[in-house]
Amino acid sequence: MPAPRAIALRTRLLAAMLGPLALVAVVVALVGATLIADVVRRTNDRVLGGALGAIAETVEVERGEVTLDLPPAAFGMLENGERDNVYYRIAVGGDLLTGYADLPAPDPADLTTDVPRFRFATYRGQRIRIAEVRRALPAIAQPVVVQVAETLDNRAALTRRLVVALLVGELLLVGIAVLLLRPALGWSLRPLARLRGAVEARDGRALPDLSPLDPGPLPIELRPLATAFDRLLAQLDTATAATRRFTADASHQMRTPLSVLKLQVALARRGEADALDEIGDAVTRLERLLTQLLSLARAEEAGAAAPFEQVDLRKVATAVISRRIAQGIEAGVDLQLDAADDRSFVVAGYWSLLFEIVSNLIDNGIRYNARGGTVTIALALTPDAVLLIVRDDGPGIPAADRARAFERFVRLGPADGPDGSGLGLAVVRSAAERMAASVELSDAQPGLCVTLRFPTP
Repeated sequence: MPAPRAIALRTRLLAAMLGPLALVAVVVALVGATLIADVVRRTNDRVLGGALGAIAETVEVERGEVTLDLPPAAFGMLENGERDNVYYRIAVGGDLLTGYADLPAPDPADLTTDVPRFRFATYRGQRIRIAEVRRALPAIAQPVVVQVAETLDNRAALTRRLVVALLVGELLLVGIAVLLLRPALGWSLRPLARLRGAVEARDGRALPDLSPLDPGPLPIELRPLATAFDRLLAQLDTATAATRRFTADASHQMRTPLSVLKLQVALARRGEADALDEIGDAVTRLERLLTQLLSLARAEEAGAAAPFEQVDLRKVATAVISRRIAQGIEAGVDLQLDAADDRSFVVAGYWSLLFEIVSNLIDNGIRYNARGGTVTIALALTPDAVLLIVRDDGPGIPAADRARAFERFVRLGPADGPDGSGLGLAVVRSAAERMAASVELSDAQPGLCVTLRFPTP
């Protein structure tokens, strides 16, 4: 099943901007049309009310009778281009004085004296707007009701013109916004294009460039993406650096034992009696070197670390002693564990790395010791740490050389000293750092004392 096609970011942004803009335009059109209808109604009602007032003022009483003089200007006020029909009606009580008798008449009781009222009605099949007022004349018992009405063609035409003008204006604004949004989006997405260019510039190189990107100044929204990408590059660089270092170390350190092994094989072919023993020793040294290189690679492994385990140092020390006891017997070195039975020596770490640490320290203690010597693994507690202390009776390390002792492939002591790769203490320090532990070398008088301090879990 093909993966769904993703919508372009430019299209998404354009839709996200035009959608609300179109919604606002619709709302403005609806509100504008309502306001236009209200303004047209009020404006025309003002003109209609003016005509009503002009006619009502001519209604007078002469000799006990109601008279009026319809002014032509009153009807002229209502003339418009749509030629709306104009109607009027003047009645005293229920008696028509003049005008259109069938014009819808109000109940005089519903009107307030000298206060005009406006209403819609239907007359002769057309919608009309009526303005009407009630007047009280001296010596006339019945109220006088004056009405002026007009059809709505002019109002409807004016409303249509204003609404069309509003819609055309909105369409123009939306169209201009669309034209301006495209270059604006291009400008807004330019930092993203720079970021993409910085990534693509790394493609095609013989060696991968894992240095941080340099896309120039980035908006605040893109900075987390660039930071995350730089963090990923740093993790890749760490991982590949460990691989490159392992390869370089292996190729450098294995050259000598392989040369010796090759020479001894040639001697064995000639029938040399001691050649097979030398081959066995060379294979043992090569196996030890590979084991320590792999241990160092595991100790320096990069990436997301697994959660710590609760590891009992007493069990780790016992397991290592069981593994190294044969080596100690062969070298004439006694292995001892000094740990109180009623105490718990649990630390947060990794069993495999702790095993490597103790194994390397005991191995060093055995190989650099004299026959009849002792290697002691002591466990102790302080208020804020668990201590693992390994002491031997060997020559120790001078204080001036202790910092260099942790460097890779650094071997201290005389040239005719025990065989080694110079990786033991490097493995110990790297593994300890992964578990937030510290390593300290001191003088055991005689011998070397290695103290590892693990934070209390």
